[in-house]
Formats: sequence, C-alpha cells, structure tokens
Amino acid sequence: MSLRNVAIIAHVDHGKTTLVDQLFRQSGTFRDNQRVEERAMDSNDLEKERGITILAKPTSVEWAPPGGGEPVRINIVDTPGHADFGGEVERILSMVDGVVLLVDSSEGAMPQTKFVTGKALALGLKPIVVVNKVDRSDARIQEVLDEVFDLFVSLDANDEQLDFPVLYASGRNGYASTDMDAREGTLIPMFETIVNHVPAPKVDVDAPFSFLVTLLDRDNFLGRILTGRVNTGTLKLNQPIHALDGDGNVIETGRASKILSFRGLDRVPVEEAQAGDIISLAGLAVATVANTIADTSVMEAIKAQPIDPPTLSMRFAVNDSPMAGREGSKVTSRMIRDRLMREAESNVAIKVTESEDRDSFEVAGRGELQLGVLIETMRREGFELGISRPRVLFGEDEAGKKTEPYETVVIDVDDEFSGTVVDKMNQRKAEMTDMRPSGGGKTRITFSAPSRGLIGYHGEFLSDTRGTGIMNRLFEKYGPHKGAIEGRKNGVLISNGAGEAQGYALGPLEERGILFVGHGEALYEGMIIGENAKTDDLEVNPMKAKQLTNFRASGGKDDAIRLTPPKKMTLEQAIAYIDDDEMVEVTPKSIRLRKRHLDPHERKRASRAKQAA
Repeated sequence: MSLRNVAIIAHVDHGKTTLVDQLFRQSGTFRDNQRVEERAMDSNDLEKERGITILAKPTSVEWAPPGGGEPVRINIVDTPGHADFGGEVERILSMVDGVVLLVDSSEGAMPQTKFVTGKALALGLKPIVVVNKVDRSDARIQEVLDEVFDLFVSLDANDEQLDFPVLYASGRNGYASTDMDAREGTLIPMFETIVNHVPAPKVDVDAPFSFLVTLLDRDNFLGRILTGRVNTGTLKLNQPIHALDGDGNVIETGRASKILSFRGLDRVPVEEAQAGDIISLAGLAVATVANTIADTSVMEAIKAQPIDPPTLSMRFAVNDSPMAGREGSKVTSRMIRDRLMREAESNVAIKVTESEDRDSFEVAGRGELQLGVLIETMRREGFELGISRPRVLFGEDEAGKKTEPYETVVIDVDDEFSGTVVDKMNQRKAEMTDMRPSGGGKTRITFSAPSRGLIGYHGEFLSDTRGTGIMNRLFEKYGPHKGAIEGRKNGVLISNGAGEAQGYALGPLEERGILFVGHGEALYEGMIIGENAKTDDLEVNPMKAKQLTNFRASGGKDDAIRLTPPKKMTLEQAIAYIDDDEMVEVTPKSIRLRKRHLDPHERKRASRAKQAA
C-alpha cells in the first residue's frame, strides 16, 4: 500500500478539525452507524471547550480511488493553529512531505497561518491551498487567493511552491471542488489532489532502522511513548534499539516492546514498521523529544528542527494563602515540581527553572495562552498554585543593548472603534504598519508591538470595541527596548480582615469601584475584592454586618440592598489583570486575586524598598 504524510495548517476557527471529521467519514474510517463526537481530533477537554487545537495529533485514513486501483494510506497530522503552541508545529512538520493550507473564504490568511506556513515553506514542503467555507454570504474567494499568493511571496516561496493547486471547499457540508462555483459534492477531489500532489516518502528501506522523536506521551501501562516518522529501515517488535542525543552520544539502550501504528483515531499494535510510516514506540525510559532512536549499529543522530526560544515567563509558587489546602489535593512544592518537569520534558517550548527557596518555579513559554492552558490543566488535576504576573524575557543585541520580544498584531474592528484602538496601541508603544478597510464596515489594522505592552490589554480591547473586535498576535522578532510602558491605571480594593463578605458592607463599596466578590464569599486579609475607581489601592472592610437592635427603621421597613452581580474573571483575564505586587490564587474550584504580601505593614515595607531601588 502506498503512503502519503501530510499536515493540515489553518488559523484558529477556520474549520480544520471539522474538515478532518469529514475526511474520516468519506474514507470509510467510521462506520455509517458509528456514533462519533463532533471535532473528533480535538480529544482533549480543553480543546473541546475552547474550540482550538492545542496538541498536534497524527491520524490516518485509507482511501481507495473510486474507479479501482491501489488503496493509499494518508497519515494526517492535525497541527495547532495558535503560535503559542508553535513548539508542536516546528517538530511535526519534519514528519510530513506536504501540507494542506486551509483558509477561511472571508477572513483570509491570518497571522497564525503565516507562522506555520513560513515554517513549512522553509522546509521545502509543497502546499495545497483549500479555501474553506465558500458558502459563506460574505465570502471573497478571489481576494483571499490573492492574499495567499502574496503571503507565499513574502515568505520567500520558490517557483514550485508558488504553483500550488487550489480547492474550494465546505468542511461542514463535506465537499471540495476545483470549481469555484461548486456548492455540493464530495471530498474525492481533495483525496485525489493529496495523492497526486504530495510525494510519497523518499526513504531507504534497506538501511538500518532510525527514527526521530517528535512527540512524547505517557501511558499508565506502557510507560513513555515516543511518536515520530521512521526515517530509514524497518523496525520489528522486540528489536534491540538505543537512543542518541543531538551529538550522537548514547543515552540509553533497550528494545522495542510495543510498536503502535495510527488507524483512524486509534493506535493499533503492529509487528513491524517500515521507513516513511508515522508510528509510536514504547520500551525506553529516558529518551525524549529531538532524540534519535535507532538500531544499535547506528551512531549518527538525525538533525532535529531548532525550536524558537520562549518569550514570556511566570512564577508558579506553592499556594500560601490562609485558604490553602481546602480545595486541592496536590499542594506541596515537590508535587508541583514533578508536574512541571514532566511538562517541560514533553513540551520543548517550555523551560522550568527552580528558585533558590525551592517553593516557586520560573516557567518560561511562548505566550499567555500556552501558560494559561498549562495552569488550567494543572488545576483540573487537583493542584493549588500561586501565579505571578507574566513578564517578558529580555535579550541583548550584538552591541550589548537591551532587546525585547515584538509581536505582529492584526486587529479586525468596526470602523467606529478604530480610532480608540489606534490610540490605546500607541500608548502601549505599538507602531502601526498597515490599515485598510476589510469590508462590511470593518477595518483591519496591523501593528508591530512590544509583547510587554500587550500583557493585560485584551480585556480592555474587548471593552473598547463592545466585544466585536478580533485580535490576532504572532511573535515577530527581538527588537530595541521601548522604555517604560504604562500598566494598569486603576488601583484595587483590598480586604482588611478575614471572614464572610456581607451585602450590607458591599452595597456602599459598589460606589468605590467594581466588585469581584459577592455576598457570603469567604475572604482573607490581603485578598483583592474589587477594582478601585481611583489610581491608588484602598483597604476596606467588606465583612461589616448590620447591627441588630430593638429599634425599627424610621420608614417602617429596612431598605433592601440590591447588589450588582460581581465581575468574575476567567483564568487568563485574572493573570492579565494583576500587577507586579499581586498574585492569582488558583485552586480546582476557585480563582482569587490577592496581594503578594498579605500583611499591610509588609506591603508598605516592600513598596518603600522598591521606591528606594
């Protein structure tokens, strides 16, 4: 059976995972009566909730041409659409021989698409362009194709890559065609284009076995599972193998205790695997991503793709609040350390550094979303954490001057809000590089902005645009340091004691600002209960109850207190909101904001020390 290895690239929400569902159905991978969840490839709970792909996952379909002929197995790798998960993307592109670039017929090529496509073109992979959602009422198919061609030119695509085939599709309705006006059919044209345009793997079957690890997984029964493409030779069950690092040094030796091949959504045990196939392998305990697994006669490592460095870091600390240990089961620094080290092992885009006090860890990654997903995953596993404000990782240029990460920010906004957005971005030291109408009363504005200025801006952006604006960000470069950037303007309301919040006390506090807590919630000293309308922090007593007396109110009845529902932040919003002297307390059931120093005297001392420095 001939083989094709292909990756699907798309921006968030352009319909990639829905299209893969249809490829499964029309290739016969699913039975007609089989119950299958929507977006089957988004198997992780967080992926389903957020509607984004976080983990790269291989799968395969077997397709037989309609008129008869040799069936073809197509290994498909579903790639994350967000640049924060780019560590996954850079590795898995080395497993495939072609890419399918999926673009929305209205939105066109977006920044995340540019990131992954740039990596694919640099590796010499030939793209197939699929314009998806062609049945949309606001589709602008020809303009989007022109944008894709311009994007390829700007990414230095060669002539062969610029001569790409184009398909017009609707993933939801399950059809693709070479005809721009087609509005029904099947995905047979897509299968044919993949088979004809993506080359079969160029491999040496007779050479000794070698294999580059690109993904790492764990199984409670099999232990460490290494996934990648067989580079050369054949691997048989129980064959002796060893692992080499990037310099060709032997890390460990063992045997292939289990070989798993992808069949639809399942990993199926097989007796042997040949060069070109994408497999998972068990039997080694130390080997990790970017290591070479090979026959014991092979001593030369396969060159791995370099990974872009982290640009953002957060401090993960043991939860030391007065409510620590009430809601989570994993609260010690040893448990947190083991979990973070396990994450850094399988996710090469994350770096973990232990602090001197052993109670906190500096975790560096690609962006707020990537680290936010890690924190959300840990809290669901039962961890309690104290999280600091994100900070960017600075660098130095050749002249020894300080540099910082910049991002390309593409904003789609209603025309009436464009002035506000440009003003706010200017305050955050962003430079506008492009501004053009995008149709339907909307404007597309492109900025080059320091990452530091974008921390905490997304919530403000949604408020400024009445929730209609769309912001996409992509790491651009390390550039000159922009100097001081103004942070959050408002101060916070801080609880001056411990107890339960009382409606009687919260009523008057609503006049001071926006509350984050409601009646009956448990509070402690130093906990942030709201945002002050003024610029300074204010300590308040939200636990003051009404004194009960024998005297009736003069009006004959007491005034009922009507509280505005408190503002509840998501994890990402809370992390973006806090200031340098504040933390987010994360538990399986709660997200609380607090000051780093709970005692007011300690806060004053820390503030004076900071001013003196």
